[in-house]
Amino acid sequence: MTALTLSTAAAPGLRADAIVIGVAKSAASRSGDLVVAPGAEAVDKAYDGKLAGVLETLGASGAEGELTKLPAPAGFKAPLVVAVGLGAEPEKDAGYDAEALRRAAGVAARALAGCRKAAFALPVDGPGDVGAIGEGVLLGAYAFDTYKDGAKDAKAKNGKGPLGEATLLGGKPRDAAHKGAVARAVAVGEELNRARDLINMPPNDLTPQAFAGVAQAAAKEHGIKIQVLDDKALVKGGYGGLLGVGGGSAATPRLVKLSYSHPKADKHLAFVGKGITYDSGGISLKPAGHNETMKCDMSGAAAVFAAVVAASRLGLRVNVTGWLALAENMPSGSAVRPGDVLRMYSGKTVEVLNTDAEGRLVLADALWAASQEKPDAIVDVATLTGAMMLALGSRTFGIMANDDSFRTSVYEAAEEVGEPAWPMPLPEHLRKGMDSTVADIANMGERMGGGLVAGLFLREFVGEGITWAHLDIAGPAFNEGGPFGYTPKGGTGSAVRTLVRLAELTAAGDLG
Repeated sequence: MTALTLSTAAAPGLRADAIVIGVAKSAASRSGDLVVAPGAEAVDKAYDGKLAGVLETLGASGAEGELTKLPAPAGFKAPLVVAVGLGAEPEKDAGYDAEALRRAAGVAARALAGCRKAAFALPVDGPGDVGAIGEGVLLGAYAFDTYKDGAKDAKAKNGKGPLGEATLLGGKPRDAAHKGAVARAVAVGEELNRARDLINMPPNDLTPQAFAGVAQAAAKEHGIKIQVLDDKALVKGGYGGLLGVGGGSAATPRLVKLSYSHPKADKHLAFVGKGITYDSGGISLKPAGHNETMKCDMSGAAAVFAAVVAASRLGLRVNVTGWLALAENMPSGSAVRPGDVLRMYSGKTVEVLNTDAEGRLVLADALWAASQEKPDAIVDVATLTGAMMLALGSRTFGIMANDDSFRTSVYEAAEEVGEPAWPMPLPEHLRKGMDSTVADIANMGERMGGGLVAGLFLREFVGEGITWAHLDIAGPAFNEGGPFGYTPKGGTGSAVRTLVRLAELTAAGDLG
């Protein structure tokens, strides 16, 4: 991980490989002239106040994510200046948006791979900006090279290792709030990147048992209680959803319970994550072209795992329980078949019409298990439906809930931390499509509105009177395109920051 430090030093005298500054499109000029953002005054002065003009000559416009490199002026100990676009300049007396800072820092950190140290002279107007920049650096510097032969040697030869250290200028090293913002960024950034590692791992190495082992190691390290139910315990407990989905694989299913508690907490949140470590579709086999990235179908469980560990590291005054519903969905002679009926942990029976609608089956068991503890709220996270991707695209997740106020709170938390999300309904008329002639409910309903149908199915397994929200992260969980902002190619860690923020708001008594 990239190390984060705070400094009040002036940019010209700082020994580093690069100085990162922000530029934006002027709010005062109709033509959107380039302006140098606050924090880079010393750099601009060294260019005789003409830095904006120099950058415009090089083609810079200040657009968000745009990056321009130029030699540092005489007298600087750093050889390079990196100007990164922040988008539109804020109105007078308004600060730069935290997400713009986060993305700019991420773009710069990724571009500076191989550097030992960089100084970030981006706009800082309080600890919130310090945290956003630090978080952006850590997420943008992420790389997954575990399976590349000679990766360590390659780093030494071509300098492509992640940025070694990021010094945040404008931060106050002795200020408790600023130090706290850095500590939070490190805890969240490290755990989110651990979730990315899990998502990127090949499924032959990340089986349900292996995932449970990772959780056990982390729980021991951070003082979190853990309980792992193996296939024998699942049979004894009657977890028909997990057993049905995992029945076709030699890698048997697991249900992992992670419990973080604070001695002064008076609220309890439960997070439930879909953890299909590989999804072939089962007997309802996915067609070619649709299964190559299905190692990412455990992204919900990875997000829940990371959020619980982050809550523990931050010492939040709230009890948080994470449930990881882990299974591998494979076709074989012992696999669940279309037409089979499963008796779930709740006692309800489900007619399986499509074995590729397996995520809702494992989540149903975990949701009912979570409900037995009667938490104040349950939030489940899952790469659940392609229908949600069709509705919201590849960067936005959908939010459904049994309480409109809570759905709004979750949406606002997601927006606050920079995770694009959108509130979605649970139309009652769609429930009838899941009526079964042989069981209490079928795992499929109407094709149109499939993401909403899945939400309605999950609602059936939430305990009475418990507030619940469902996050369908099928779109943003895995980035198949090129990197952007602080988002890499591959696993993204979507929803981790939203869950952590919900835990923080609950701890502070601010979650509606």
